[in-house]
Amino acid sequence: MAGGVSAPVIVRVQTDDFDVMAETARLTAGGASAGAIVTFTGLCRDEGGKLSALELEHYPGMAEAEIGRICRLAVERFSLLGITAIHRVGKIAPGGNIVLVIAAAPHRHAAFDGASFVMDYLKTSAPFWKKEHFADGSTGGWVDAKDSDDRARDKWS
Repeated sequence: MAGGVSAPVIVRVQTDDFDVMAETARLTAGGASAGAIVTFTGLCRDEGGKLSALELEHYPGMAEAEIGRICRLAVERFSLLGITAIHRVGKIAPGGNIVLVIAAAPHRHAAFDGASFVMDYLKTSAPFWKKEHFADGSTGGWVDAKDSDDRARDKWS
């Protein structure tokens, strides 16, 4: 709860692209108490022209539940007024949207921290897997988790 009322937590895992402005309007509809909105959009890189697509898979049901848990922790910890987390699955071409986090808060620091907290935990705790598809037609293995992602998450402990 933020400010004594239930803060909206919007979580979706989807194949379709998302519209940042429409999602921001959805999160903030009906309220003008936010002093800050922070949005983070994660994009598919082309890795210097080597990558033709990134394939993302998830554990249905569990991924949404874990993202929801992370978002509720962020709302509580940073007194957010609302949060949205959308993660795409399927094959995504370079430049395509992968993940969106929107945090609404009374002040900027809480919004920045809330969005960063969600991304740091989402990268390490939500059950998603990535496979690289290369421009030469070959396919790589599943991408290993990075130690740097664990360190980013651990800073919140």
